[in-house]
Amino acid sequence: MEDDRLVRRRPRPLAEVGDVHDFLEELRLRPGMWVRGGSLQELDHMLVGYRVALGVHGVTEDWDFWNPGDQGSFAAWLWVRLGRSSSLGWAVEIEREAEVSSVPPLDLFFALWDEYRAVSG
Repeated sequence: MEDDRLVRRRPRPLAEVGDVHDFLEELRLRPGMWVRGGSLQELDHMLVGYRVALGVHGVTEDWDFWNPGDQGSFAAWLWVRLGRSSSLGWAVEIEREAEVSSVPPLDLFFALWDEYRAVSG
């Protein structure tokens, strides 16, 4: 069996990252470098900053994370998937779910993110 480190692709320079989806794929490669303690709340804060920077610089990008009331958002999909909703946000609820299922929060986030992306296109 091949060593996973040999088949994993190498990280790209940030200048080659085109959107939030690309950024999350880079984060997936080295989560410890980007997300302190594997905290999804840290990731959520980072994504809010990313969205604010898009607005400040007038960049239009599809955005799945910060669209209150948007039925096509990751959070709206997650509430249906988990069978509940929360005013605390997707990060807190995935962390709670991870604790109950004894799965690292970032692993659960990426599993759910992949599932969401598969159904949302």
